[in-house]
Amino acid sequence: MDDLAGRIFDAALAEARAHGWEELRLDAVAAGLGIPLSEVSRRFRDAAALADEQFRRLLRSMLADPEEGQAAFAPLAPHERATTVLWRWFSAARPDRKVVADMLKVKAWPSHPHTWVPMVFNLSRLIHWVRAAAHLHRGGVARMAEEVGLTAAFLAALATFTADGTEDAARTRRVLEGAVRRVPLG
Repeated sequence: MDDLAGRIFDAALAEARAHGWEELRLDAVAAGLGIPLSEVSRRFRDAAALADEQFRRLLRSMLADPEEGQAAFAPLAPHERATTVLWRWFSAARPDRKVVADMLKVKAWPSHPHTWVPMVFNLSRLIHWVRAAAHLHRGGVARMAEEVGLTAAFLAALATFTADGTEDAARTRRVLEGAVRRVPLG
């Protein structure tokens, strides 16, 4: 991403924080940056592409090396590793919880079927990355059970997260931990 794309993204996120994601206007973002709308279009095809960038950033945050270091992370139990990895995603999203929730709502609008299928594939990819970052390497039916269970855990936590008004997202953390504990991880 070039510098201008980063500035466009940051300005769009600031606009969404101030006015809501549904009220985001790309022409206002361009005007605020003093650039032609065509420069926004060159870097982001639409607001959905800006949302996709936000989710890429959350994925990168989730995949960052653990704060405690790999030497301390690796010996944790599988459920602890999976929870830690997933919690990184929610922690990164927490400052913009409302905007992230609104991005997902817009992508799920009934009039936007073109965004539904990519969301399913992106969720699947996210869970594959969770398994890799959490060092979950089983195959076959066990892998499928892990993927289904981790997907369900993420979605349960996400549903809580979108409405979690607690300062530290404590309710989301409890739901995530409980849901991951029910997943048959090995």
